[in-house]
Amino acid sequence: MLLSALSRYKNAYAGLSRETWLLSVIMLINRSGTMVIPFMSLYMTSSAMGYSLSQAGYVYGCFGAGSFVGAYLGGKLTDRIGFYQVQLGALLGGAVLFWILGQMRSLESISIVTFLLSLVNEAFRPANSTAIAYYCSVENRTRSYSLNRLAVNLGWAVGSASGGLIAKFSYAWLFWIDGFTNFLAAILMWLFLRNIGRVAGLEKKSKAAVIPEGDSVYRDKVYLYFIVLVTIFSCCFFQMFSTASVYFKKEMHFTEPQIGFTMALNGLVIVLFEMVLVYKLENYAKPIRIIAWGVLIVALYYLILSIGPIQYWMAVLLAILITIGEILAMPFMNSFWIARSRNHNRGEYAALYTMAWSTAQTIGPFLSAQLADATSFRFTWLIVGLCCTVTALLFRFSRQFT
Repeated sequence: MLLSALSRYKNAYAGLSRETWLLSVIMLINRSGTMVIPFMSLYMTSSAMGYSLSQAGYVYGCFGAGSFVGAYLGGKLTDRIGFYQVQLGALLGGAVLFWILGQMRSLESISIVTFLLSLVNEAFRPANSTAIAYYCSVENRTRSYSLNRLAVNLGWAVGSASGGLIAKFSYAWLFWIDGFTNFLAAILMWLFLRNIGRVAGLEKKSKAAVIPEGDSVYRDKVYLYFIVLVTIFSCCFFQMFSTASVYFKKEMHFTEPQIGFTMALNGLVIVLFEMVLVYKLENYAKPIRIIAWGVLIVALYYLILSIGPIQYWMAVLLAILITIGEILAMPFMNSFWIARSRNHNRGEYAALYTMAWSTAQTIGPFLSAQLADATSFRFTWLIVGLCCTVTALLFRFSRQFT
């Protein structure tokens, strides 16, 4: 039994390229400093800052708006100059802006710098997604993206857990550490991927003038419908890391380390199980069907929260539940969009996919914060859960995907 389990893990990680592993290591280092965004609501509503939940939601809205613009520009630049140049610039720019953001105190200055930071940071995503597609083979595409997600989530686990402990003593250190990990990731990318990345960039420049004008992501109606559903789903999913953390703090009276641990648990479960599950499921059923089940499980998380107060052990179990839904949905969402793109327009497809998540970061936390302030957290979770349930049914039964 043990040998069989070890063999499954070995097979799940076998056959991935050296560059794919390097990209994942760089992503791991970068995301290990992910401390500011998970605790932004708590930081804004802390006694030191004194802002309301609605004002914190406004800052999250600025973050999402910057992400939306950054994703669009990142995709355009990736198709024009190459993924290496865009990734390196985004990492360096993000480092500087994290350090600046930690010095801001007024709502206006925090909002402006947050917008610029998210713009620069999000330009990284379509470039990174395009780089993974460049370095992997068709056969291991889903696992290559899952490895990258593993790095993101392991970094998230480290960042959330340590961020919860650090925030207990000083929120200011979160900004310095987040910026430093961006800077370190940029150095590693320059040391190990600059030669291959520059060659890919030259290829992009030479091919940019011959991209077919009619071969645009905005003419792919199936993909556009898919993006609408992804946007609705991500609006729901993001509540776990924004409004839910305030709910756990203010109404459930969990401590920052407890909240940090539940968010870290999300990353740890992904690290332990996602690659093996993807390896087993990638040829088991159509990606859309697996996505639908994942979205439905995420809906269940919010519907259970809407029932009433919970103990901390229940919050831990719910964190595991929503992570299972994420594991089923997100890797196969990546597989869907990459399968519909081509080498010359992959940045554009990646950008639109990233923009869906950026839109969710803009409107999801903002609307839920307003709804929670106007009604209650429990009613908010009910609405979020029902929206997610409808989205799952649309993924499963819409004619566009049959």
